[in-house]
Amino acid sequence: MQNQADKVPNYPIGSVSNALRLLLMFRDDPLIRVSEASSALGVAPSTAHRLLAMLEYHGFVQQDPTTRGYRAGPAVIDIGLSAVRSIDVRSHLLPYMERLCDEVNETVQLMMLDGSDCLFLDAIESRQVLRTASRVGIRLPAHTVSGGKALLAELPVERLRELYPSPRLEGRTPRSIVTRAALEAELARVRDLGFAVNLGESEPDVGAVGVAVRDTLGHPRAALAISAPLARIQGERVPELAEALKRTAREAAAGLA
Repeated sequence: MQNQADKVPNYPIGSVSNALRLLLMFRDDPLIRVSEASSALGVAPSTAHRLLAMLEYHGFVQQDPTTRGYRAGPAVIDIGLSAVRSIDVRSHLLPYMERLCDEVNETVQLMMLDGSDCLFLDAIESRQVLRTASRVGIRLPAHTVSGGKALLAELPVERLRELYPSPRLEGRTPRSIVTRAALEAELARVRDLGFAVNLGESEPDVGAVGVAVRDTLGHPRAALAISAPLARIQGERVPELAEALKRTAREAAAGLA
């Protein structure tokens, strides 16, 4: 069974298509040999072998030492588990997000760390006329958003250095953090306060307050952020929003496995 889009891309790339078709074969067969891949794809055995070798290099398949066939590798499993965890987190946190939105009357965003980016998974928009919109499906540099900073603050320094090997960072606005040293200092403040802020660092006129959401074992699973026009993320309102977020995160953690 194939899962094909209704419209073929204007500029298809044959090698990419073959690699993806090869990965889809593992839905129906746990072990695939070079000859089977060659036949299914309509390519020479040498081409099939090169495709499998490249997928093995990136962890998408692994070769069985006995049969010499190939099985799905850890990268495929990690992607699948990540997708399942994302669904679980979204469904669990949705009622907490709705309640928080009602309480503060600002947009509540849910996000997860993906490398050095933050992926926005869900949102409940404020009912105010002037509000920040949902960012669902958008990726932003983690160091420019409050939820991203909250999650980066949970990482050991070695992992942080892996994500940011260069001393210079990408900036999105004049207020963005643009050096690793400044980011590390900011993350130290986040750990002390228990929350992170974004004051026009991802978009010039948008502010946000974010916290990490932990599961029952204390592991950070996602981040919640309250976002609003920058003029409403000022002064005493920042700690007020932070307290509402921290309370919500604590309550949500009780049932998050």
